[in-house]
Amino acid sequence: MRRCLVVANQTLGSSELFEELRSRQAQDEDTTYCLVVPGTRTSSSAFWSEGQARAHARHALDDALERLHEAGLDATGDVGDEDPVLAVGDVLSHAPFDEIIVSTFPPGVSRWLHRDLPNRLRRRYGLPVTHVAVVPAHAG
Repeated sequence: MRRCLVVANQTLGSSELFEELRSRQAQDEDTTYCLVVPGTRTSSSAFWSEGQARAHARHALDDALERLHEAGLDATGDVGDEDPVLAVGDVLSHAPFDEIIVSTFPPGVSRWLHRDLPNRLRRRYGLPVTHVAVVPAHAG
C-alpha cells in the first residue's frame, strides 16, 4: 500500500490537486492519502484569530475529504500546526509515508513557495516531494 501525505491550505479544494490524486489512484488503486491542513491565517487582517484559522482549515478539510470519498479515494486528515513544516512533522511522527504532496499557488503568489516549502520538506524529512501548483481562480 502506498501512503501519500498531502499538505495544502487555500488550495485544498482545487481541481488541480483533486485531479493529481485521482490520477495517482488510477495508477495504483492501493494508495491512501492523509491530508494535513495547517491552521494558518488566510487573511491579512490583524483580527484573524488562531481559532478562526483552525475553524476555516477544518471546514476546508471536511469538504475535501467528502469530495475525495465520493470519488472513491481512501483519505483521512487533520488540521495541523500553523507552520506547514511542523504540521507535516507531527503527522510523520505518528505514521510512515512514501511521499509528500504539497499544493500551493504558483510562484509570486504563494507564501509557501517564497519560503521554499517543497525543498525544506524534502531536506528535513528525506521523502520525495511532489509540488502541485494551483491557479488562484481554481482554489475554491
